[in-house]
Amino acid sequence: MTWWGWMILGAILLGAELFAVDAQFYLVFLGLSAVLVGLAEVFGVAMPVWGQWLAFSVLSLISFFVFRRSLYEKIRGGAVGFNETLSGKYVEVPAELAPGTEARLDYRGTKWTVRNTGESPIAAGTRAMIEKVDGLTLHLKADNE
Repeated sequence: MTWWGWMILGAILLGAELFAVDAQFYLVFLGLSAVLVGLAEVFGVAMPVWGQWLAFSVLSLISFFVFRRSLYEKIRGGAVGFNETLSGKYVEVPAELAPGTEARLDYRGTKWTVRNTGESPIAAGTRAMIEKVDGLTLHLKADNE
């Protein structure tokens, strides 16, 4: 493949990561590897097509395993509340919840389904403790249980 083909492939992969897909930095390393293979061709490193694909594969795998985790944690790990657990926190319940029933509420900018997993009802407007989180469902218990 020509050097500009690798550059276009790299740009497409980087663009897909940045604008279309939240692939958690996988496509970034594929895109950078494609750009590096293209730059090698520009600077006169002549390789057969199979060598270019081998170099692309090796660079991608090495960058995945060496740089991805640390880069991902530096960028995403510093976000406030990113690794924070919600268990033990309190929410205000907008509607009465009988044991085993569900409702919807806004919490931290997201719509959640809340389920009363306790044995007593939770009155509207009162606080309830989050026992656990299951996807976008908060399992609640009345504050007095």
